[in-house]
Amino acid sequence: MSTDPQSLDGLRLDRSEETSVAPRGGRWKWVLGVLLLGVVAVWWFRPRTVEVRTFVVTATDPAEKRTLLNSSGYVTARRAATVSSKITGKVIEVRFEEGQHVEEGEVLARLDDTNADTYLRLAEAQVAATKSGLAETRVRLDVALRELERVHQLEATGISTEADLDAARGEVDSLKAHLELQTEEVGVAERQQAVYARQLEDTIIRAPFTGVVTTKDAQPGEMISPVSAGGGYTRTGIGTIVDMASLEIEVDVNESYLGRVSEHQAVAASLDAYPDWRIPAHVIAIIPTADRQKSTVKVRVGFDELDPRILPEMAVRVAFLGPPPSALDGAPALFVPTRAVVHEGGQAKVWLVTEDRAVVRDVAVGEVLDGETAVLAGLTPGDRVIIEGQDQLLEGGRVRERTQ
Repeated sequence: MSTDPQSLDGLRLDRSEETSVAPRGGRWKWVLGVLLLGVVAVWWFRPRTVEVRTFVVTATDPAEKRTLLNSSGYVTARRAATVSSKITGKVIEVRFEEGQHVEEGEVLARLDDTNADTYLRLAEAQVAATKSGLAETRVRLDVALRELERVHQLEATGISTEADLDAARGEVDSLKAHLELQTEEVGVAERQQAVYARQLEDTIIRAPFTGVVTTKDAQPGEMISPVSAGGGYTRTGIGTIVDMASLEIEVDVNESYLGRVSEHQAVAASLDAYPDWRIPAHVIAIIPTADRQKSTVKVRVGFDELDPRILPEMAVRVAFLGPPPSALDGAPALFVPTRAVVHEGGQAKVWLVTEDRAVVRDVAVGEVLDGETAVLAGLTPGDRVIIEGQDQLLEGGRVRERTQ
């Protein structure tokens, strides 16, 4: 059976028209897809607004002191004493209590003075006896001198002999020697009397200086001694007195930071009991020796003005102050929080907010003091420095700031 090619050609579908239309519709879809992808890309890669925290740079007052070093120590009394007696004895009276103010020379306590008083009376009697003997000898010497004068006159007229004259002279010389001896004996007796009077006075314990009693260590009936004795049952002191006018601060400063401390340097002290109270103080002296175990040097700090709230042995924090460092142009340096400074390739930089956009700027920095860095060049007062969120910033990116 034969097939007519022309008839078969008539049965074929004509796709020429379809082929010409399909590419046109696919092209529009492709264009729309590219446009949509571009919109998504623009939206995805658009500059985002970053929220940051800022710090406003302010000018440093040239008269303002900056903290160069922080340390801690204790309030100590330069003048404090455990009061004791000069002799061993039994306490019969105590006249003070803790917290009492006492004046220099005020009687604090008394010891049993029975023996001392007895010895003193004996010494007084001995002085009186020797003085009486001295008076008798003086009378006898006066009589002997007059007798010698008469014998000398009689000897000139031949009535008295040479032997009578020698006897009268010997009596005078003997009485003079005896008078001199008794005079010395009176002096010895008076010195002995002074010793016993001193022993009697030593039974009275007085305040060595004006101050406040901080401890009371003895009671009537107890034994007290200037040295430890009696197996621990004898007290070595009746109490402790502190001169509140001599209070100061002792601070241990690490050797590595000793260069930041100097004599007469201004200090701000803060007691742990009153943390919000800044007490003006100053460096009195740097003790010229170091503690090899702790690698520290002791520094004495004095209060500019004392206050009743300051008590011995209180814990205290001190800040050693100094003038702010100078910028490169000689003016006082500006300070920003240390976290605001970033370092890239050895160059210090800070991010600033300018017209709601982030701008990076090179700066020259100095020392770090108490969590702040001194900026020597690159900033001016009023600049808003970014201190939080720098890792999300792009140069020129939009930012929304929160001040510190």
